[in-house]
Amino acid sequence: MGTIVWLGSEVMFFAGLFAIYFTLRSTSPELWESRVPLLDLPFAAVNTTILVLSSVTAQFGVFAAERLQARATGWKPTQWGMIEWFFLTYVMGAIFVAGQVYEYAALVSEGLTLASDAYGSAFFLTTGFHGLHVTGGLIAFLLVIGRAYAVKNFTHREATSAIVVSYYWHFVDVVWIGLFLVIYVLR
Repeated sequence: MGTIVWLGSEVMFFAGLFAIYFTLRSTSPELWESRVPLLDLPFAAVNTTILVLSSVTAQFGVFAAERLQARATGWKPTQWGMIEWFFLTYVMGAIFVAGQVYEYAALVSEGLTLASDAYGSAFFLTTGFHGLHVTGGLIAFLLVIGRAYAVKNFTHREATSAIVVSYYWHFVDVVWIGLFLVIYVLR
């Protein structure tokens, strides 16, 4: 229950970031027209796909946790446990963060920074805070995986931890879909 309440507060936090973005965009449309072409939509779409697919792998990890299967019983993905699915989710999330860092470096080389103008501030604040949330989710996955290794018997308690982390991960993915649509698609 606490996680749901906390995620509600996170919704409000990101609603504020969306409000900042829309407000700045409405007051400086000419700035948006000149800065949006700097964005690499195909790259961002691939990066978004990786993050969205990581929600699928996280859910497969939850299914394994719900049947109290912490570890794989074979090499096939159909035999994977929560640990393997969550590790794959972790790798995909890390690829997403690395993609964000790469994109930031490309934009900075083009002269777009947090301090360059209102567009840079809006872009880097919204995507940067999201990136911090993804990084927090990656840490949570490592903690859940470590906990699964640390216990003798994988119980409902460990499964509940996995489910709660998946709630957070799905939330982060949904927020990114909104950010992607607003920043990259709605030009």
